[in-house]
Amino acid sequence: MNFTFTPEQEELRLSLRRFLADKSPSAQVRRLMDTTDGYDAEVWGQMAAQLGLQGLAIPEEYGGSGFGAVELGIVFEEMGRALLVAPFFSTVGLAAQLLIAVDDAAANADYLPRIADGSLVATVAVTEDDGAWALSAVQTTATGSGNDYTLAGAKMFVVDGTLAELILVVAKADDGLGVFAVTGDAPGLTRTALDTLDQTRKLARLELADVAARRIGTGDTTAAIEAAFDRALTALASEQVGGADRCLEMAVEYAKVRVQFGRPIGSFQAIKHKAADMLLEVESAKSAAYYASWSIAEGSDEVPVAASLAKAYCSEAYFHAAAENIQIHGGIGYTWEHDAHLYFKRAKSSQLLFGDPHAHRSRLADLVGI
Repeated sequence: MNFTFTPEQEELRLSLRRFLADKSPSAQVRRLMDTTDGYDAEVWGQMAAQLGLQGLAIPEEYGGSGFGAVELGIVFEEMGRALLVAPFFSTVGLAAQLLIAVDDAAANADYLPRIADGSLVATVAVTEDDGAWALSAVQTTATGSGNDYTLAGAKMFVVDGTLAELILVVAKADDGLGVFAVTGDAPGLTRTALDTLDQTRKLARLELADVAARRIGTGDTTAAIEAAFDRALTALASEQVGGADRCLEMAVEYAKVRVQFGRPIGSFQAIKHKAADMLLEVESAKSAAYYASWSIAEGSDEVPVAASLAKAYCSEAYFHAAAENIQIHGGIGYTWEHDAHLYFKRAKSSQLLFGDPHAHRSRLADLVGI
């Protein structure tokens, strides 16, 4: 397994960082997080047409570039640094990965090219009112046969659930868990935006009252759903790494210029200790996230372990870095005008999304037989 980035991958990182510095500055993040849709359609189109980001990890036969988890991890890391407000995680990190994992040729031909060219915003709905992310907790039911099904139930914490044009709903059918495609304007579907701590990521509650749906794949697709969510966990961990790294940079930059008692506060031992601890955790988080990405790229049997390990560690590293960033900034770090609180809120919401660190440490214990 190769543990270094190629020159082409590093160029992807630099190109995307320049693009996001131009298209996702703090002022734009703040503007978009107060809108209903939560993204700029023009920038979304540029991401697809100019950079090919939506299709980066989609197979070439479906209009994508055919790259893998490592390149996608780089993209999510840079988006996490910039706090990009766009439905990229829901569309690419969730929906596209689930479609690829289930591997329904007809559905892939219908949906993946539209995701790749930026014309389709999609998401995945799993969690229900109890808030549990485990597939065993799914109670939404699907009745029907062939491609014609109806769904009944409710889904919570659906990322970009109010604006997605395609919703892939995980529900129980007679033959096991299945994936069902629902259009955003389907009769019987009620979508309600949730008030969230992190305003940069939109969440919704969906109510499905005998909603018409198309089944994706056949039979019990539990294994495919789990594989897709391991990829989503890895993408989220990469995003957390980017945010944590930016928090470290912000803290160090401020410590160099903020003067107290005639000295930069970065010269104080307490601040040095904080920065050193942050650096250790951020670098360790990078190792965890990168290993998970490389495991997926290599088709390793360790993907479930690597994905949960990365999610658990990166969640805590990001939250700690975001909190320490505020502490090092002092009073100004608590103000609405400073960006520190935006990273803090994203860190907390990401820590809970798809299971908190405790849940993933429990999964790790089960996976390794402890």
